[in-house]
Amino acid sequence: MPKGFYHLLDIALVLIGFGLAYYARYEWQVARPLLEPNRAPFLPYLPYAAIYALLIVLHCQGSGLYKTNQWRSWMEEFYSLASGIANATVITLGLFFLLQPLVFSRLMLIYVAVIVLALLFLARVARRMAQAMLRARGVGIQRVLIVGAGDVGRAVLRTMIARPELGYQPIGYVDEDPEAANTDLGRVKALGSTKNLSRTLRNFYIDLVVITLPWARHDRILEIVKTCRLAGVDVRVVPDVLQLNLRQVQVENLDGIPLIGVQPEVTFNPRNHLLKRVIDVGLIVIFSPLILLVSGLVALAIRLEGEGPVIYTQERIGLNGKPFQMFKFRSMIPEADKLREQLVRESGEDPRHPKLKDDPRITRVGRLIRMTSMDELPNLWNILRGQMSLVGPRPPTPDEVALYEPWHMQRLQTLPGLTGLWQVNGRSDVPFDEMCLLDIYYIENWSVRLDAQILMMTVPRVLLRHGAY
Repeated sequence: MPKGFYHLLDIALVLIGFGLAYYARYEWQVARPLLEPNRAPFLPYLPYAAIYALLIVLHCQGSGLYKTNQWRSWMEEFYSLASGIANATVITLGLFFLLQPLVFSRLMLIYVAVIVLALLFLARVARRMAQAMLRARGVGIQRVLIVGAGDVGRAVLRTMIARPELGYQPIGYVDEDPEAANTDLGRVKALGSTKNLSRTLRNFYIDLVVITLPWARHDRILEIVKTCRLAGVDVRVVPDVLQLNLRQVQVENLDGIPLIGVQPEVTFNPRNHLLKRVIDVGLIVIFSPLILLVSGLVALAIRLEGEGPVIYTQERIGLNGKPFQMFKFRSMIPEADKLREQLVRESGEDPRHPKLKDDPRITRVGRLIRMTSMDELPNLWNILRGQMSLVGPRPPTPDEVALYEPWHMQRLQTLPGLTGLWQVNGRSDVPFDEMCLLDIYYIENWSVRLDAQILMMTVPRVLLRHGAY
């Protein structure tokens, strides 16, 4: 948007708020009927409306509300707006008493404060939602280079991958370690050593550099910052405070001095596990009539198609590496597992997360139920048995876990799920390393709200068959 657009929008919304408050007080007579038969004219209120709007714009400008800040929460924005509106209301009320105009209403000014707060906040919510939708589609994003492939670098990377609406597209990373600097992490490419940083910034059109190197390398960090500034690229430094989950770090400002606090870690403690289980079982019970009907139709279709069991069982690895038998509707020919190793080897797929397009083992009914994820309905029995959850990481097989690197094992710290962030971010199209980053992000940031978002996003993904085969 052109510079100044949001200033003009706020001024217009304040004037509209004054108009609505005027009608609420004099036309609709909300809360307190007028004693006099004739309502006051609106024209005398216009100078006060202009002053009120100017005060609001000055407050928003001084509070940084016109700057794009993905990290500021909705509540922070609401409180800042409420503070500015309260100040403007008090100042305008003071002008009323000082100038003693012939027409004024203190009750109307209260209406103004409530209506203007609602209008300004809703406008910002709409702006955020529109920006999030555009960013998720690749519009208005920043191309990001991450410096450092350690724990902090992966924490930054998984947040950017899990939250595309923030507007960051990780293009790749560089590192001081030659081995780490040449190993891709999913679709995020290893772009070599930091020694070639200037060339990397030019060749890949980088907008933002995020430095995640250990603070012990502060001399090198300062060199990288200087290189980025000379190239005209924005740069941010992430502190590696005790290698903490970055969600635990709270930064406050003491007259320009940053104070870093440490909050309790969000983990799957027994209380959270119990809450998650209550929600899982409750949702299954509520939708059980529909589940039983669809399951019966799928079972009948599999039985009519040919010989073989209706239910397929396979050993999977669950919470803390504990194996369990997972149930699914059979979507492949009998004894399909005997051909799996050969097909994976011939396809060149990642054996840690093999997904074969045009798999010859899949039956006609199987292709339909896999595209719609109806083959996973028997997983609900695993959920009722406490072996799985509605939302969580994809349950791996023992031979896949045998190929894991140490950091991959973090995804086994919670119950596996019927759906998860990997599901709503591309399903089978998500590379293994990227899937692990999403799973770890989910574990570190779990909340009932996040589970609800994933469940709601899963439905359109399944219906549109995104990444399903």
